Amino acid sequence: MRAIVVGAGIGGLTATLSLRAAGHEVTLLDRTRHFTEIGAGIQLAPNATRVLRHLGLLDTVAARAAHPTRLTFHTWSDGTEICRYVIGPDAESEFGAPYLQVHRADLHQALADRVPPESVRLNTEAVGIDQDDRQAYVTTAGGECLAADLVVAADGVRSSARQWLFGPDEAVFSGTAAYRALLPAAQVADLHLPEYAGWLGPGRHVVHYWVRGGELLNLVAVFTARAAPESWAEWTESWTAKAEPGEQLREFAGWDPRIRTALERAGQVFRYAIHTRTPLTRWHLGRVTLLGDSAHAMVPFQAQGAAQAIMDAAVLGDCLAGATPADIPDALTRYVHRRLTTATRVQAGSASAGEVYHLPDGPEADARNARMAAYENENRFGPHALAWGEEP
Repeated sequence: MRAIVVGAGIGGLTATLSLRAAGHEVTLLDRTRHFTEIGAGIQLAPNATRVLRHLGLLDTVAARAAHPTRLTFHTWSDGTEICRYVIGPDAESEFGAPYLQVHRADLHQALADRVPPESVRLNTEAVGIDQDDRQAYVTTAGGECLAADLVVAADGVRSSARQWLFGPDEAVFSGTAAYRALLPAAQVADLHLPEYAGWLGPGRHVVHYWVRGGELLNLVAVFTARAAPESWAEWTESWTAKAEPGEQLREFAGWDPRIRTALERAGQVFRYAIHTRTPLTRWHLGRVTLLGDSAHAMVPFQAQGAAQAIMDAAVLGDCLAGATPADIPDALTRYVHRRLTTATRVQAGSASAGEVYHLPDGPEADARNARMAAYENENRFGPHALAWGEEP
């Protein structure tokens, strides 16, 4: 079977490897001219690292990752600890795979290195997808018409393929935006920050954790911005839109001095508007399917966006193992049946988490903090672990 994967992000690369492992010929297309080191931190829960192990990549990724032992939540103004959840060896024993925190570029490179160069076509933009009863076709900006038995559209939150399949449907602004920065360990050593923490405040929250084995602190500061300025449209998937000097400090005025100091020392800070996609009731049509953010882009508040794309890829490969071209429509139906409910649930849970994190000070926030502390006693891994045991 011959497949074309459109989009060489985390989901597209993992799909390429999964389909190749299932015995199929795959061509991976991406409009970028060359892969570059962009992005910041990604969290990989056991559901994702279990797939990396199956693909023979876990050791490579783990060697460049941080291995957190716990997640703590804190109040925004003075850093009082609300609760702590287990993430280290106990979680690995419970769920059968480790929890890793990696630089996006390190994960991307590890995946890309496993794809044969002859299977990758960069500087190739897909401008249309079509199909008939026997094949699917990708039209490129260069005027080519590429034929395959299967097309997998992993073209991100601004997916064009999604519109080609199901009609007009734009990315939706989530009402939140974020600042992000990477700080060398020596630059924040004196702050004695928790190794992996979330700080919760009215209309805002901050998350920080280590990547590259503790060399860099990944810092993400999320804030409510109910109306996205027109100029933010280009920042939906951008990792290079620069914040104005000091604007992150104005947005997080009054926060714990450790957080403000880290934001101040960050140097260049990047800002992006967080967009999602409306849940779909189906992801495929005939021989063409969506995967990852194109199907279920979500806010990152449960750290499952990349993990869910990786899970999509693993299940897709499993459903197509041994498939012939004639089997593809039915195999894609099985793929969507196995993935859609879970991904949609995680998508909704991530949105709900953001609302909970951003409660105003007062009775509601106090009740939230009490619930989170109680959950620590009921389930030491925390509510964020609901997807960790997910099997491909």
